[in-house]
Amino acid sequence: MKKQEPRISFYNQISTNKWKSFFLILIVFMVFIVLGAVIGLALGPDYFTLIMIAAIIISIIYVWVGYYYSADIALASVNAKPADRRLHKGFYDSVEGLTLASGMPMPKLYVMDSSEINAFASGRDPKNAVICVTSGALERLDKQELEGVLGHELSHVANYDIRFMTLVAVLVGMIAIVSEIFLRSLWFSSGNRDDDSKGNAIFMVIGIILAILAPIVVQLVQLAVSRKREYMADASAVKFIRSPTGLIGALKKIEKEHVPDQEKQKINKAVAPLFISDPFKRKIQGLFSTHPPIEKRIEILERM
Repeated sequence: MKKQEPRISFYNQISTNKWKSFFLILIVFMVFIVLGAVIGLALGPDYFTLIMIAAIIISIIYVWVGYYYSADIALASVNAKPADRRLHKGFYDSVEGLTLASGMPMPKLYVMDSSEINAFASGRDPKNAVICVTSGALERLDKQELEGVLGHELSHVANYDIRFMTLVAVLVGMIAIVSEIFLRSLWFSSGNRDDDSKGNAIFMVIGIILAILAPIVVQLVQLAVSRKREYMADASAVKFIRSPTGLIGALKKIEKEHVPDQEKQKINKAVAPLFISDPFKRKIQGLFSTHPPIEKRIEILERM
């Protein structure tokens, strides 16, 4: 007789994944500090200051564009159109019901032309949020399943996931920029070094190793944060709707469907992490995945 798995509280699931996300952010921040300290010891504080100023300026521009225009960029990239209240009445009714029950403001609704079942949310905060669903989701999901998907997307909005992931992207981007500038600067540095420079050779070697490995490590951490936020949105959706049944049904349909190559080509890989499931349906999953395995998500939801 198979041993029954213990039940999972969605409150515990939300709390656990929230703490794991912050812990992963802390790892990225520590990598940034260590990389900066080693480069400073290798090249001197003045040179390091110049690198940091350049990285901060580039990151601020990136943040400003990404933070304020992330929703517009995402919608434009998939050619989404505003939802029509008359044609997409079930879509509107479901979102209005969920927002009224949760006390959230009504997001702007969009539909993208795609036969696959998928959806995403974007926007810097609940007042500026958008939810986009595929035409396939509206056609092939029943009312309960659609509400499960919409509850998941509203959870991303309520949890400020776009803001959180923007912060992660900034830290990861700064590490990549600092590493790139440091490595490129070595090509232009003079081969003649004084005694002090020779004494810092050990830090130079460590700096080179860190500059190569740090962007890879923090990118893996960024992907891990993305997967944790998906688990948290699943649990938050159960909290919104008070039932995991609809989301389980939707994920099972997503798991079974085959996405044609022409459908995959409609989506920019940069916005793929926003969707409720990986729109490219990559077979290899693990450390390099933006989403956790669907079967694992279903397993956890079935225990709630």
